[in-house]
Amino acid sequence: MGDDEAGTASQLSRGQVAAGAGGFVLGAAVVGLLWVLSGTETGPAADARAACAALERIGDLPDPGDGQLSGSDLPPGTLDRLAAAKSLSEAAADVQSAYVSLADHIDGVHRMVVSLNFDAGGRWHLSQATAICGRT
Repeated sequence: MGDDEAGTASQLSRGQVAAGAGGFVLGAAVVGLLWVLSGTETGPAADARAACAALERIGDLPDPGDGQLSGSDLPPGTLDRLAAAKSLSEAAADVQSAYVSLADHIDGVHRMVVSLNFDAGGRWHLSQATAICGRT
């Protein structure tokens, strides 16, 4: 192997390194741009919307007119979704007082469901939370 061949191999390696570094920078820029354009939002408004989405996913609650209810009468995931809605609405209210009413009403729904006492008061909290979610 002569000096000319060693020099060519050395330059080829530098060119490959430069191309690799350029590709990495370009790829990182594309990923960053896509992340910015994805519309990911944070803060209390996002928490309130997520609480409303969790509340909406609960679906229809059982009718208490059918007799004594048990936890097995609830659709699967109801308690978990309601706990998530409660936590998210409280987080939003902790940061921005505009969401205190939403957190209070979701708490009322949570108390109703956990106690399995589907009374008019709890249903009123559900209608109020749903109305607030419609405006959030």
